Amino acid sequence: MLIQNKKIAIVGGGPAGLTLARLLQMHNADVKVYERDFDPNVRVQGSTLDLHEGTGLEAMKRAGLLDEFYEHHRPVASKMQLVDKLLNVKFDDHNFAEVTSESRPEIDRAPLRNILLNSLEPETVVWDSHFVEMVKQDNGWLLHFKNGKSAYADLVIAADGANSKIRPYISDIKPVYSGITLIEGNIYEAEQKVPKLFGFARGGKVMAFDNEQFIGYGLKGDGSIMFVACFKCPENWLKESDIDFKNKAQVLAFFKKEFEDWSEDWHEFFANDEVHFTPRPQYYFPFSQTWETQENLTMIGDAAHRMPPFAGEGANVAMQDSFELAEVLTGNKFIDIRTAIAHFEKDMIARGAAATKDTLENTERMFSETGLEQMVSFFYQVKHE
Repeated sequence: MLIQNKKIAIVGGGPAGLTLARLLQMHNADVKVYERDFDPNVRVQGSTLDLHEGTGLEAMKRAGLLDEFYEHHRPVASKMQLVDKLLNVKFDDHNFAEVTSESRPEIDRAPLRNILLNSLEPETVVWDSHFVEMVKQDNGWLLHFKNGKSAYADLVIAADGANSKIRPYISDIKPVYSGITLIEGNIYEAEQKVPKLFGFARGGKVMAFDNEQFIGYGLKGDGSIMFVACFKCPENWLKESDIDFKNKAQVLAFFKKEFEDWSEDWHEFFANDEVHFTPRPQYYFPFSQTWETQENLTMIGDAAHRMPPFAGEGANVAMQDSFELAEVLTGNKFIDIRTAIAHFEKDMIARGAAATKDTLENTERMFSETGLEQMVSFFYQVKHE
């Protein structure tokens, strides 16, 4: 095995990093996951994930965790309503009969993370390890973390997301702004804090399109809601707007102005004292990106092929990266690690480009003048296939 007697460091404990660690440990690899979260009890934010055949679900299958996944997946989470800005329902997934098997079953990020964590050997994840920098040492890397600690690895794999701090060690290609910025909000104890919108979702998710804008939200098993308000704006809007996103009054004023003719029912999200906002300009990497393969460093997931979240491909492609990389590193097909990584990266770049292209096409539909009509037509077609 190419990685026999090699120390492997995976930086980032999201779905891709943890899946890769699990798959490598199934071949007795010496692997550590360095995660910036202080401990495993930190609240896991982000939207519910729908895992796809051939990618996310295939990763769970290869990891031997498919049964546990289905024990924790949430069928109601996939139930969707498409509405206009006034909350008039144009498509309601609840009206369609239940199917015996879901092609894209959904799971909250927290239970998915717990499933993966529990599958790893004790002390695989090194918590409170916020990556700062790394320097070459011998044939590998010495990694330095914000807590003052360091660790050596023969092979480093960046799984640290869209704003990866390791990617610059591999490529200097910069991401491209998509033209869309989203404001993400998270509300806990949502039934008490935002009762109208909580009840309207009926346990599932809501997607609203109008005026080339989009608001979406979904309920999670812990009683929280994550929502996004998305709109077209210049790349420098966030800086020039000078909005303090910790100031609820400023954010509410922004929303009332930007989404001025949307129903006031949406204000429930923005007027809430408990909401936490994060602005997220949406970027993607060019389809034609490439870089020189290294023998001791590579990357997976959003670090390698960042893309907007408007097609549900990001986590799935990332988890496919995990099992594709694990396969080349633990097999006997290649003469050395560099050759194995080169093969993996060539395929990964092509997969990432295809997923990014699909995502951008879907983004164009969603934020067009006929976004609602196009999305309603799409989902009716899916239901009648």
